[in-house]
Amino acid sequence: MDLIATLEAYLAGSANLRSAVADLSREQLIARPIPGRWSTLEVVCHLADTDANIAHRLKRVLSEDRPTFDRVQPDLMRAALAYQDRDIEEELACFDLGRRQIARILRASPVEVWERVGVIGDRGDRTVRQMVIGAIDHLAHHLKFIEEKRHALQNAEANP
Repeated sequence: MDLIATLEAYLAGSANLRSAVADLSREQLIARPIPGRWSTLEVVCHLADTDANIAHRLKRVLSEDRPTFDRVQPDLMRAALAYQDRDIEEELACFDLGRRQIARILRASPVEVWERVGVIGDRGDRTVRQMVIGAIDHLAHHLKFIEEKRHALQNAEANP
């Protein structure tokens, strides 16, 4: 994927996430229609928090020489950061704003910055390009879970 297409896919993530949760009520957002799995709101909060973490990493990689980062621990974040009490619109806005800010920074930077490297826990070296593509893939991975929950909610409502 070339750099322009990568940035377009990265930016499209905001609309894709918003579309995935469109028309869900607060009750549907916090429901856990699949036992043992996160609610849709928890998934959206995870995406917003993870994207903010990726944005922070990208900024450090752009401004420092080979910074190192610990891996994110999603279950600890979910337990500590009040995911079920958060507001869906705020989470979507944070996700969108972070992506627009990073895209603006990358567009204003020389093309060479895409090859700058940060070191992430046990994953090792990751370029800016790999981090942006990783953010795109992370969202796609979780959009499948949101769709799965939406389908489970529809089945539960159709078969009470």
